[in-house]
Order: sequence, then C-alpha cells, then structure tokens
Amino acid sequence: MSVLLDHLVVAATTLEDGVAWCEATLGVTPGPGGRHALMGTHNRLLKIATPAYPDAYLEIIAIDPAAPAPSRPRWFGLDDPAQQARLQAEGPRLVHLVARSTMLDMHRWGLITVGQKPGDPVAASRMTPQGELRWQILLREDGGMGCGGALPTLLQWQGLHPAQAMPDSGVTLQALVLQGVPDRARDVLRLRGVTVASGPGVAITATLATPQGEVRLQS
Repeated sequence: MSVLLDHLVVAATTLEDGVAWCEATLGVTPGPGGRHALMGTHNRLLKIATPAYPDAYLEIIAIDPAAPAPSRPRWFGLDDPAQQARLQAEGPRLVHLVARSTMLDMHRWGLITVGQKPGDPVAASRMTPQGELRWQILLREDGGMGCGGALPTLLQWQGLHPAQAMPDSGVTLQALVLQGVPDRARDVLRLRGVTVASGPGVAITATLATPQGEVRLQS
C-alpha cells in the first residue's frame, strides 16, 4: 500500500520567473501547464520520470494574476507572506512534493492516526488538449504543508494522468531525500524509491540529471 511520487513543486513569484529559472538551472524550457480555477494559480510542467519514479514530473507554480482570489488559502503555502518574501528575494525554489495514492482515504486516516494533519479531500480539475484532468487532493484549511514541506500532499487521480501526454524533457529524477518526517508517518506512506528520515536537515533534496549535468535542488 505504498504511495508513489507524483510531482515536485517549485514555487515562483510569477510563472515567467519560474520559466526563466528552469531554463537557467535545468537547461530546458518547461512544457505547457494550465490554470487552476479552484486555487487561482497556474503552472508549467516538465517530465522527470524514470523507472524508479514512473510518471513523475516537476511543476512550476505561481499565483495567477488574472484569476480571482480563491475563497480559501492557496495550496503549497503560496499565500504565506514569509514564503512570498523569500521568493521575491531569492527567486523560484523547490518547496514541496505531491504523492499519489490509489487508496487516498486509507492513507489520510493513517496519517491522522499518527498525529499528522494531511488535510481534507477536495475535488479539483483542469482542461487540457487531451481532455479534462480530475483528481482528489488533500488540502489543509490553512494552505500549509507538513514537516516543513517534506510530508507529501496526497492526491488520487481519476482517469488521465498529465505525465502520459508529456514528452521526454532531457531531465530525469535520480534521487529524492526527505528529512524531518516522523518514522510513523514514513511507515504509513512507504513512499517508494524515496529516502525518508526523521532527523533534522534540509526538508527536501532532489538530485536531477539535466543537459547541464547533475543538479541538486533543495528546499
């Protein structure tokens, strides 16, 4: 009953900043994404899948200035003033990861049982040229992320998966390390292919093979 890495989340002040960061840091231009009416955000996407991380991708996400403000805090801490200040000062950065489950309710209650706050299930969707993407995602009311961002947000896809329509990007995920996740939460998730530790340290470290050589992203 393990979960799989679905995608890494890179937050940016603007999507244009995120695209420029991707080109400079990873040596490639991210592919198209879309708009999330539920959260007032938009994104660009980049496939980073390998056999160890099937259908994994990288999401560059920012607040959509053309969208009305949502009725709740945006996901991934995008409304947090401290995070926005850091993005303004330091540029786009890795902030979180999302993992996919085929038994979302079971994993949600498992995390609650061990003292975590994974959030409540929310239905979300967006249109793509291939059709509508639909998923259930666990969101906290405050828009926050557990364990400094190292506790994955969980989702369950309903039908299409976005990575299936993404071309190879020339960037692949080689390793992923999470720090600060309690052992009992780690045992609930059994996140396949990911090193998860309870001790202090950088919350997320992702090692990528890119056209510019090995790149290490840290939250």
